[in-house]
Amino acid sequence: MVENREILQQDIVLGCQRLYGRNLLAAADGNVSYRISDDEILITPSGVAKAFMKPEQMAVMTLDGKVLEGKPSSESAMHLEVFRQCDLAKAVVHAHPPTLIGLSLARPQLKYLPCDSMSEVILAMGDVPFVPFARPSTTAMGEVLRPFLPQHRAMALSRHGALCWGESLDEAIGGMERLEHVAQILTVAERFGGATDLPPEDVEFLRQKRKEIGDRLL
Repeated sequence: MVENREILQQDIVLGCQRLYGRNLLAAADGNVSYRISDDEILITPSGVAKAFMKPEQMAVMTLDGKVLEGKPSSESAMHLEVFRQCDLAKAVVHAHPPTLIGLSLARPQLKYLPCDSMSEVILAMGDVPFVPFARPSTTAMGEVLRPFLPQHRAMALSRHGALCWGESLDEAIGGMERLEHVAQILTVAERFGGATDLPPEDVEFLRQKRKEIGDRLL
């Protein structure tokens, strides 16, 4: 069943303004989508500054990539892949968190965001993988996500940004905010000699608690 389009479009506009206000988007960067039926999604338009986007500029696509309305983001392949692979996904957010991108540029060997030093990261997000780089505006952008879905709701996109999905728009946006916040904390820790991990027994305890909480981004 299609949800109220006008309300959803306004919520996405407000969500993009929230991302812009947190310096997670610049100019026309980033994109947001929302599942409005079993086979259709709303998605932000291509080439439009997200801070000034209007609700009526939103595009509509089917999950097989057919454009029904508007001019969808050129990075729609990422969104479509998430919705195809993740039955629980209602919203997908892609942004360009500066500190997180900087970390991927400086530490290309990282496979996961270092998080065993912070209890809140383990509890709120679980493991956050670094997805290999894919050329912009290609189908590869969706293909590289496939090995990480549906088990990961927050992913760092190497040399590009990040992607979060959730059962609500707030969950996906909140995940993006947390990713950048964690990257900033790790950067500060580096200035003081580097982050130190919690004892293994504490990490294991926290991972078990995460399993009890479930997969939702907190």
